[in-house]
Amino acid sequence: MATNSDITVIRTVVDLRAHISVWRSAGETIALVPTMGALHDGHMALVHRAQEIASKVCVTLFINPTQFGENEDLDTYPQNEDQDKALLSAAGIELLYAPHPSEMYDVAEATRISVEELGDCLEGAHRPGFFTGVATVVAKLLLQTLPDFALFGEKDFQQLQVIKRMVKDLSIPVVIEGVPCIREKNGLALSSRNTYLNTDERKIAPALYKTMNEMAENIRKNMSIKDSSTLAKASLLDAGFTSVDYLVACNSSDLSFITSLADVDTNKGRILGAAWLGKTRLIDNIAI
Repeated sequence: MATNSDITVIRTVVDLRAHISVWRSAGETIALVPTMGALHDGHMALVHRAQEIASKVCVTLFINPTQFGENEDLDTYPQNEDQDKALLSAAGIELLYAPHPSEMYDVAEATRISVEELGDCLEGAHRPGFFTGVATVVAKLLLQTLPDFALFGEKDFQQLQVIKRMVKDLSIPVVIEGVPCIREKNGLALSSRNTYLNTDERKIAPALYKTMNEMAENIRKNMSIKDSSTLAKASLLDAGFTSVDYLVACNSSDLSFITSLADVDTNKGRILGAAWLGKTRLIDNIAI
């Protein structure tokens, strides 16, 4: 266990549970904010919301190896623990749980959590095994901490739905709360991977949000889902994106595809997209 300014940094499950136990004995309510570090204003929005709904907040920092596939960026994923600790300390966070991979995964363990259907489409289809890694590590963090609340960003909308389903199916006693996406002034959703973008790509990147809004507006004007998606994909490629993995309209709750506006209340519809800009893969979503 170590301290950095006013923040306590814990590396083991034993120390984490001992610390949480003291909070529990004092009658505190606890919110968990899981992160992979490289914190930005999007993460801090989760932190601030956690502080609003609970008397104590535990932030986790763990770059989860099981959610990275072959040829993905596990070895180069941005990280700066000292900077993250300084940000959290300045925000009044008392506890950071930053375990080593060997603390989270025993070499002999054989259990993984798979959320079928919700975890198999969209991101799951393009990144096989991704949501199994996410569901497993989030379940571990929830069971290690046993918080009253856990907060996740709506920027990773499919991930949020997968986690909600997992918690419901496994009867884990925690309230999962989604926090709205934080964006730059130009509309680009904040993401740790935005650091991969070069100067020219940063100028192009906001086109994803702009195009998704145009697609939503076309749907509201009764353009067919298929035509609005085709037009949006062409717009992204014209803007300078390299390729588009998907750009679809879905029901928010189960991510089932919408074939026409009549299929869904517009308040419950969502556009989700993933596209490549050079070597960087950007994801985003908006309500229809």
